[in-house]
Amino acid sequence: MNRRDSLLAALVASIWGFNFVVIDWGMDGVPPLLFVAIRFTVVIFPAIFFVARPGAPWRVVAAVGAFMSLGQFGFLYVSMDAGMPPGLAALVLQAQVIFTILIAAGVLRELPTPPQVLGVAVGAVGLAVVAVGRGGQVTVVALALCLLGALSWGIGNVVSRASGVTGGLSLTVWSALVVPVPLVALSLAVDGPTVVGDALASFSWQAGVSTLYTAGLASLVGYGVFNTLLSRNPSSSVVPWVLLAPVVAMASAWVLLDQRPNSAELLGGVLLILGVLVAMRPVRASRAPSGGGGVDELVVRDDVAPQR
Repeated sequence: MNRRDSLLAALVASIWGFNFVVIDWGMDGVPPLLFVAIRFTVVIFPAIFFVARPGAPWRVVAAVGAFMSLGQFGFLYVSMDAGMPPGLAALVLQAQVIFTILIAAGVLRELPTPPQVLGVAVGAVGLAVVAVGRGGQVTVVALALCLLGALSWGIGNVVSRASGVTGGLSLTVWSALVVPVPLVALSLAVDGPTVVGDALASFSWQAGVSTLYTAGLASLVGYGVFNTLLSRNPSSSVVPWVLLAPVVAMASAWVLLDQRPNSAELLGGVLLILGVLVAMRPVRASRAPSGGGGVDELVVRDDVAPQR
């Protein structure tokens, strides 16, 4: 990657990292599931009138949207509403790489390479350290919900891999069609029509700015730039930049929200990121399974790029 592309990759990762603080800042007074539904409504309109439909069956597009967007962000927003700090949420979501490798091994029979086994093990230890040493404001429920978001993301990765559809801005926009209606219905059931109505009636300017940032910058601009980088650089050179996102999230939460990570969270975070880096390390083509790329290809392909 040249210097310009490296700067663009760092910029996108920073946008995605700061995204978590913006979510936390804007969600005050808005039920989390409703907030996700509003975000993805903005992702859809008006972009869907200008972005071509992805070349994949609708069931695949819907499945990707259900796991990568509805499931991932539904669990994430509820987790943050339950007390998960933005920085720690960004970090724990990186467990999606571990889940992707494990699910691909079981479902697609894509056996992990030795570096990936090592990476999964190191990452799992990191998650365990974070879980045991989490701060008092982080409940087991909040951590579990965030892990479910990472699991949903990992399932979406495998669905996308199995179908052969490539990631892209079109997939981000069109797969978002499955998000708003189910989440609004679920919010009405969980929070009640009165709470949902009051939240919509008193939708603050902070919530509006947060929505524009998460939908416009993080999802549309961020993913568009990221795909452009993937189109002209090897995936293995671009995707690792995503690991800058939790660093930015934790640093910005520390500075702006005074959410200082404890030593266990820092140690666990370092181990988790180290494990992800090891797992994402590409192997030589001669070591790939016959019949197509292995799990190493799965982890560094653009269809595994984060759908922020």
